[in-house]
Amino acid sequence: MILSIIDLVGTFFFAISGVLVALNKRLDPFGILIIAFVTAIGGGTLRDVIIGRTPVGWMYDLKYIYVIFLAVLIGVIFRKKLDTLRTSFLLFDTMGLSVFTMTGVGIGIHTGLHPMICIALGTMSACFGGVIRDILCNEIPVIFRKEIYATACILGGCIYFASMQVFTDEVSYIISIGVIVTVRLLAVRYKLKLPTFS
Repeated sequence: MILSIIDLVGTFFFAISGVLVALNKRLDPFGILIIAFVTAIGGGTLRDVIIGRTPVGWMYDLKYIYVIFLAVLIGVIFRKKLDTLRTSFLLFDTMGLSVFTMTGVGIGIHTGLHPMICIALGTMSACFGGVIRDILCNEIPVIFRKEIYATACILGGCIYFASMQVFTDEVSYIISIGVIVTVRLLAVRYKLKLPTFS
């Protein structure tokens, strides 16, 4: 139950982040919908295909489609208010990043995969929708820049498996989501970056 709720919340947050990028690029309504859609379900779709979980999750449950449409409506209707908040995209993207990471980890666990593979699935779920979004919008994907992005997902996944030794599933999910959000926001706030090679 908690996994399904987390997945829907992540879908909403990532769809909103896609809407904000599309609006910034001045796309038409169809373009906005497509960008919101691929941002919200791109990573999860790739994850499901890789582990042979087909048809992919959102094809079974129309709630995901409804959530994406809702996010598009909210994003377009309140675009002026969202535009005035300089941190809007960051907050929505970070929340989507955190909850999708834990969704992927949870699906990996239920599939019976090794913890390391579960963390990789979580990172893929969280990051690759944004990769598709950025490529379609002619941007260099965040995950390929120096920013601490995928690293936050990996750390959150590790924290989850560590906290599982002490806490329940639900508490461990909340702790891990909090860690991912905190690490990502602190990295942006203090301009923490990964080293590059020259």
